[in-house]
Amino acid sequence: MDFLQLVLQFLELMKYFFSQHIVFGTGMLLLIGYFAGRLAEKVRLPVITGYILAGLLLSDSVTGVIHESIALRMTSITEVALGLIAITVGAEFEYARLKRVGLKILMITIFQAVFAFIFVVIGLSVMRMQLSYALIMGAIATATAPAATVVIVKELRARGEFVDYLYSVVALDDAVCVILFSIIFALVAPGLAGSVSGHEIGLLSSAAHAGMEILLSCVIGAVGGFSLHYFTRDKYRLNEIMVVSIAVLFLTISTAIVLHLSLLIANMTMGAVLVNISHRNKRILRVIEPLTPPLFALFFVLAGTELHIYVFTKVTVILFGVMYILSRFAGKYTGTWISAFLTKTSSEIRKYLGFCLFPQAGVAIGLVLFVQTSPVLQGAPQEVKEMLVFIVNIVLFSIFINELIGPLITKYGVIKGAELE
Repeated sequence: MDFLQLVLQFLELMKYFFSQHIVFGTGMLLLIGYFAGRLAEKVRLPVITGYILAGLLLSDSVTGVIHESIALRMTSITEVALGLIAITVGAEFEYARLKRVGLKILMITIFQAVFAFIFVVIGLSVMRMQLSYALIMGAIATATAPAATVVIVKELRARGEFVDYLYSVVALDDAVCVILFSIIFALVAPGLAGSVSGHEIGLLSSAAHAGMEILLSCVIGAVGGFSLHYFTRDKYRLNEIMVVSIAVLFLTISTAIVLHLSLLIANMTMGAVLVNISHRNKRILRVIEPLTPPLFALFFVLAGTELHIYVFTKVTVILFGVMYILSRFAGKYTGTWISAFLTKTSSEIRKYLGFCLFPQAGVAIGLVLFVQTSPVLQGAPQEVKEMLVFIVNIVLFSIFINELIGPLITKYGVIKGAELE
């Protein structure tokens, strides 16, 4: 009993420090996330799984160390992490790179994403999910996690045409996902935010709003990209480049948020502008890369705090999660097979590349948290907010399952499709 009281007193002390000082909370999140990530690695699970479990442990549904109000105060971490993800994704749109990968790979990438979107929307609609939410889930479903794929390919020492196609598809896939998600979210968000007594903003109005939001987001991103290029073109000291790069990145993110624009499209445009203006601008991406490990650790631990323990016991979440997982995989595989058949690629690519697109993690978590914390939906009705929490739990549940079985499915696809040393 004394030990239990000691534990309870320690948890109360932790809650007090977390609520009183955000810097203490940030430090503890990093430390706990680090040890949880190391523990996950020891039992052959991805580091991200450890981060998510650490967040779950600290959440209201388990120890209650991190209250919902504390997590809301740390939304800036999510915004900056999403900005870094988006600028990296945008850098994939280098013209020389797109020209090099070829039409076949672009077609496979687009087909597998579009089919995953369609299959998930249909699957969730059959289960009576409202179309607006099903469209958001479908857009999130298009994301693929490249990290697990890269690790498995290196472990198996795989090579050949299959690996070349696989690397190119997973690299471009997140870019396609972010574009599709931004369009869908811009279309449905005004309707959800304006949902009152069952009445929603009209489709035509939503489409006009979406088009304007995307256009203005691109303008903000382009201005950020040109400004960053101008400020750093004559700079050679890396510390100067880092300071200016972070400043412009933060300004672009905050401007997009204040104007209720898409920070994803804005930062993706900035990344695309940078790499296409000058090849030297890739040093900017290399300079800000050291910021990503601590930010992403915080990002995924905070994502874990959104995962409630009842997710693993609530039948509706599990049923929707299973439908999401199966329909997403079916869409990815079908889209890959059809596009590979149409482009007359090898039978190995046609049969097995789809298996390697199963893993899903970082970008999907980022997008679903973006939906929940978006300023556009802060004034939405309570039933909309409750539904967004439900969606977060479905995605986090599916990603948790994905992280467990995804690497095994990918390994099967690589062994069957690639040349092994």
